[in-house]
Amino acid sequence: MKTLKIAIASDHAGYQFKNRLGEFLKENGYLVTDFGTDSEASMDYPDTAHPLAEAVAAEKFDFGFTLCGSGNGITMTANKHQKIRAALCWNSEIAELARLHNNANVCGIPARFISYEEVEKIAKIFLATDFEGGRHQTRIDKIPLK
Repeated sequence: MKTLKIAIASDHAGYQFKNRLGEFLKENGYLVTDFGTDSEASMDYPDTAHPLAEAVAAEKFDFGFTLCGSGNGITMTANKHQKIRAALCWNSEIAELARLHNNANVCGIPARFISYEEVEKIAKIFLATDFEGGRHQTRIDKIPLK
């Protein structure tokens, strides 16, 4: 079985959870690359979201996790890339549906609004859920701009 390669990135608000999530993923056998940030000093989330999204879109990574305060800004930024389907996931049910129905390849996490325990649940479910395909693939095919 292939070892999944995971990209992670955050802004200052998601920094602590990003670091913990990275360690959790490594402990569970994933190959993790951290795209930053490297402190809680205020910074602009596009500076980490764009490099992560470019790498996931280029299929250098299987999945990405992005974390910022609300999860919105970093997720919106990742979604500017044509091959990215970033979903804002605030609980494990949303994470499961993002994979099952939307074939999400980036999981956006709102670090200021959920517990770290929920972050781990979201990550487990997101990575364990396969895309259902079928009628959902037709919808996915309509997302990119042509």
